[in-house]
Amino acid sequence: MADAADELRYRRVLLKISGEALAGEKGFGIDGKVVDHLTNEIRSLHEMGVSLGIVIGGGNIVRGAIASKEGMDRVQADYMGMLATVINALAVQDLLETKGVDTRVMTAIRMEQLAEPYIRRRAMRHMEKGRVVLFAGGTGNPYFSTDTAAVLRAIEMEADVVIKATKVQGVYTADPTQDPDAEFIPEISFQEVVARELAVMDAPAVSLCKENHLPIIVLTVQEPGAIANAIRGERIGTLVS
Repeated sequence: MADAADELRYRRVLLKISGEALAGEKGFGIDGKVVDHLTNEIRSLHEMGVSLGIVIGGGNIVRGAIASKEGMDRVQADYMGMLATVINALAVQDLLETKGVDTRVMTAIRMEQLAEPYIRRRAMRHMEKGRVVLFAGGTGNPYFSTDTAAVLRAIEMEADVVIKATKVQGVYTADPTQDPDAEFIPEISFQEVVARELAVMDAPAVSLCKENHLPIIVLTVQEPGAIANAIRGERIGTLVS
């Protein structure tokens, strides 16, 4: 493992996975095949010696912002979304543990029967011991997305990079699933992302990354080995810095 770790460009990584990615082609809920593939990728990162934290969205179950637009109270809807992220984290934890990966789920909302409450020093200690830490419950506050939660945890854990794993290859000039003329962008600055309103992460998350000089790599979760290759320093997906 030590030899593998010597090859890493990024030694401590915060992996952000969209909730929608867990749904696969089903579009809702958790697709077992997708989670199996994802946990294989995570296990390979762990075996490489990567110090790894993970934030998973809840959009495959509840999206607070959308629910609020449909008439639900925004605060209530956001808390429902936070609980959805806990469900996803527990599902991924379960499969990782069956594959021999030592994990901890830590939640921003206290629910000790299921997971540990998030405490920064304890989370750091888990990562130092080689455990994969899944951060659930968002920031614990409404009006903040899991993108912002991921960046916040990355900064607190002193991560070298945030890797956002999505359904597409990286950042495009428009949504490639909707616009066939959308152009792929291999590298872009934080300023350009904000100015062009590109769908990388929401504005507070991008601002936090810019202020803390924390790069973001956006890549596809569907390509085997893509995350590992990016961590080794290969040009995969889009680099935002």
